[in-house]
This record gives sequence, structure tokens and C-alpha cells, in this order.
Amino acid sequence: MRMLTQPLKGFRDFLPSEQRKRQYVISVLKKTFEQFGFEPLETPALEYEEVLMGKYGEEGDKLMYRFEDNGKRKVALRYDQTVPLARVIAQYGNELVFPFKRYQIQNVWRAENTQKGRYREFLQCDADIVGSTSPLADAEILSLVLEIYKNLKLDITIKINDRANFENLDKKIVSAIDKLEKVGESTVLSEMVKKGMAEDDAKLALRTLQEKQITENLKQILKYLEKMGQDVSKVKYEPTLARGLDYYTGIIFETVVEGSTGSICSGGRYDNLIGMFGNNQPAIGFGLGFDRTIELLEEKNLLPDSESSTKMLVTIFSEDLLNRSIEVVTLCDENNINCELYLDPAAKMEKQLKYADKKQIPYVVIIGEKEAQQNKVTLRNMKTREQKEVTKEELIQLLNR
Repeated sequence: MRMLTQPLKGFRDFLPSEQRKRQYVISVLKKTFEQFGFEPLETPALEYEEVLMGKYGEEGDKLMYRFEDNGKRKVALRYDQTVPLARVIAQYGNELVFPFKRYQIQNVWRAENTQKGRYREFLQCDADIVGSTSPLADAEILSLVLEIYKNLKLDITIKINDRANFENLDKKIVSAIDKLEKVGESTVLSEMVKKGMAEDDAKLALRTLQEKQITENLKQILKYLEKMGQDVSKVKYEPTLARGLDYYTGIIFETVVEGSTGSICSGGRYDNLIGMFGNNQPAIGFGLGFDRTIELLEEKNLLPDSESSTKMLVTIFSEDLLNRSIEVVTLCDENNINCELYLDPAAKMEKQLKYADKKQIPYVVIIGEKEAQQNKVTLRNMKTREQKEVTKEELIQLLNR
């Protein structure tokens, strides 16, 4: 019987060309997070079931991967990164420095019905500031989002609102209003009526909400954001923006790209959630849609060429000249240049060049008898097919450019 080789439904393999793109985006994210003073945090893939259960509502409990381990303990796979963060704050509160600024880039697992863009294992990228109620913290989170997408060269708009605008509305009504942009006003009004509002009351409530002026809290946040040197024209006040989750207590926001549907990065202030395990702390943060961000970067040709991280392949001209090739590899290692030695001394040169081509290695070094006698190497550019003889010192200088 032939063994199945494809991954489980909703799970993915990432071959080197794809993984290089992902690593590029992750490197930009990490650099930007740390530029703002955020520190990395990792939590286990497995938590005790009781840590996660009941924290995401009925739907979340259904989608959670839960099982009994070999020690008969009830455990669950990480569903998101906010609940584990709350557990960390409760467990290590005396060791952490507050405000605690953390970023976390790890996989989460959800037993979703798979469809385009929806997977059962995917990468989540979160950043949060825990322990500050200052609007400065809110402004810094917005500034961080703007800086991330500026560094990725993706043009975005951040839509903001204040949960204070929904104070006198039932949660069911708010969840209906949250769909306004997707389904339109008439559908939202119909849903508000179905959920118990008279038609005239629904129309009045929606119109009143649409006409609400920006709150003083949001004004202060935008003032700080401008002082931080950010382009506040990229931030738009939208009084009907509701966000589906009901644990937000202040600013809420979504990041969108013109011509594209849905949000690629969203978050807000949630001052009452971290205390689910005790040691409550105010918090503001966001989750970045990694897969959707990658898709948009690809659509707009904003990802760098997916060439190999290996800068040069050192070929083997013959068994007799193998030591010469190894000397070049050693020299590259000493100068922190990523290079690779071809591993079959008997292979024809044509085969070695094809290997470099397929792996998208930009340069190849050839050391034949003539080069060995002159203590030089031939450097071949695999894109232009140009090649020239250089000394080893010149080789290092060229590669370091």
C-alpha cells in the first residue's frame, strides 16, 4: 500500500522558494518590533485544556484541537496568542518589567472548515503593550503598524473607532453593525430588526452612530501619533467600525489596502482581558494577518527575488583540484559569505552549473588548472553569464559588495 505523502487538509508545506519569502517578511517584522522596543515572547504549542477552554466563546471551543496526552492529561493546541499572554502575565508578573512590550510570531491551530485563505495551522504575529492606560501606548501601537507596512512598502489605511460609541447598544446590535461594509446598510438594518429593534429605532440608531464625532480619546491618540512623525492622513475615523470581538474597551482599529477586501491587521485596547488568570493589567495590541499580507505583497510585486540565501557555489573542476575549492569555501566562511561546495567531485561542470541555476545561486566559482597555476579563480555571474578571473582577495571584495 502506497503511503500518503500530502499534508493533512488545512496544513501546508513551504518549499524553500516560498519559505524564503516568509522569512523575509518575518525579518522585517522582527526588526520593526525591536526598533520600537518590543521584546520576543514564545509560549508552548500545548497548554492545559482548562487554560484555553471557555476563553473564546462556544465557537472557539468547537474549533480548538483538544486531546488526552500519554499521561492522561487534558491538553489543547494553542488557539491564539492572547490567552497564553494573559497566563504569562499571571505566572511571571513579578519578574516582568511593566509596561511589558512583547511581540510573538508563532503558529496557532484551529479546526476550521478549510477554504481559500483559511487554514488549520497558520502563523500569527501579535504585538501588545501590557500595563499602560496612556493614549501614548495606543499611539505607539498605531505607529508600529504604520511603520511595519511602510517597511514592507505596502500602502495601507488604518480605520479607527472608539468602543465608547457603542455604549448604549446591545452586543447583538453591534455585531450586526460590524457587517456594514461587507453587506450594506439595508441588510444591516434588516438584521437589527430581526434582533429585536423596531425599524424606525434601527434607522435612528444607525444614523446617530454614523454621525458621531470623533471622541476626545481618539483625538489625543492622533495628536500623539502626529508628534511621533507619522502620516495621520493614513488613519481614518470610522464611527461604525465595530470589530466582532466584544472585549475591547477603548480604541479599535482595522488595517486595509485599497482594492482588497478584509482587514490585514487589527486590534485595539482591551483593559479587562489580561486578568482572566488574576493580576489584571490594561493592554493594547494587534494581530497581523501574515498570510494575507504575503498574498498582497506578491500581488503587488513587493517581495524581493526569491533567490537562494547561498551567494555562491564553489564547483569542483577535478578530484586533483578539490583542495583548491575547499580553500575558497573556508575563505568565504571566514568572511561570513554564504557559499556552498558542490558535493560530487566526479560530476561534469555542466551538471554543477545547472545545479546553481536551479537553486537560483547568483554566483559560481570555477578553479581549473590554469586558475590554480595563477592562484586565481573564475567568477561566473549566473544571471548575466559573464565571467572573469580574479584573485581570492578580489573575490571576497566583490562578494561583500
